Amino acid sequence: MSSFNKTIIKYHQAVAFLESLINLPIKDYLLDLNDRSYYLDRLRYLLKLLKNPHYGFKFIHITGTAGKGTVANYLHEILRLSGKKVGTYFSPHTTTSIERIKVNDLYISPNNFAKLTDYLKPALSQCALKSPYGHPSYFETFLALAFLYFKQKRCEYVILETGLGGTHDATNVIKKTKLALITNINYDHTEVLGKTLTAIARNKAGIIKKGSIFLTTERRPALLKIFQKRCQKFGAPYQPIKNLLDQNQELAKVAARSLGIKEKFIERGLKKAMLPCRFEIIQKQPLIILDGSHNPAKLKYLGQNLKRLKYHKLYLLLGLAADKDLKNSLKQIVPLANKVFLTRFLMPFRKTADLKTLYNLAKKIKPKLNITVHLDPWQALDKALNQIKANDCLLITGSFFLAGELRQKWISEDYILKQRKSF
Repeated sequence: MSSFNKTIIKYHQAVAFLESLINLPIKDYLLDLNDRSYYLDRLRYLLKLLKNPHYGFKFIHITGTAGKGTVANYLHEILRLSGKKVGTYFSPHTTTSIERIKVNDLYISPNNFAKLTDYLKPALSQCALKSPYGHPSYFETFLALAFLYFKQKRCEYVILETGLGGTHDATNVIKKTKLALITNINYDHTEVLGKTLTAIARNKAGIIKKGSIFLTTERRPALLKIFQKRCQKFGAPYQPIKNLLDQNQELAKVAARSLGIKEKFIERGLKKAMLPCRFEIIQKQPLIILDGSHNPAKLKYLGQNLKRLKYHKLYLLLGLAADKDLKNSLKQIVPLANKVFLTRFLMPFRKTADLKTLYNLAKKIKPKLNITVHLDPWQALDKALNQIKANDCLLITGSFFLAGELRQKWISEDYILKQRKSF
């Protein structure tokens, strides 16, 4: 067996270990509707055992309903090209776990990932036995691993994309922030963040800290007022961005300028930046697009982007998570399709939407639409590829997990693990 294959076995064992943390009897951020302060307490307990690897970085913290990963990636490339040592924590990954942790132009190596997971285990065992706050979750532990790697690589800047919300998100364990960025506010994860836009905005405003510069592309006065009050409370400069031809690019530009980055590096970084499964054209003839949009706002934006392209028929391969706004999500994308293949993602620790429910909702939206159901997403992809013509478009969307899984048809997990790149 080659040394690389041995490394990959250890890597997959490390991934399996981290994912197995989900079966521990711990309090669940997604289900607990009461006080969530202990989530940060239990991560702090772990980080203290690890000698606080999250200290000493210049942090850029990004939240919002859509565009977080895109803005994080823009800023990562801008800082990298300007000569800065920059690490970024993305959430979620698409195809394989190393995609969450990147320093300069490479993801963390599978070997380093496995070694750092092993390094974490004694501290995790101590948390299980002694922590008054309970055992850290999968997401919290993964973030701790990222901090260890960023410290190991001596990063100057660290960009953090929140997992969910802001106030009690694990990434908010940091004490100081250079930049606090909020892309926009819309309805998503309402069972956790609140049923109203103001409740969601208050939660996400929790990343604004004393000494940070705050930037946002949000424009609604009621939500801006929430951000402004938080900024006044903590003495953080408040700066809504008004030029919104491309919200994500503009936010990244203004953020980079506030750090003193020269314009030539900003322009180069914006051109260089690429992310998997963000309106990714993976094949041109026929046109095949991978996109992780998974809520009504993102799918609406996706539909708008589609209208800029030329194709004959739209084939839609779609799978959603069970906790999403299924009806309103389908309303944004199903009317554009000529045929729909409903399926699910294979990620074991997230519930997928019931396929019969999706089928019935889609039929109500467009009764005469040709819709088929496939429990196996790879079978759904085979069916779609056999039917699509050269001048048609196949859109694979509804979940990063689905798009990232099927992306392996074109770019394998082995390629990403060997090259430590997605492209």
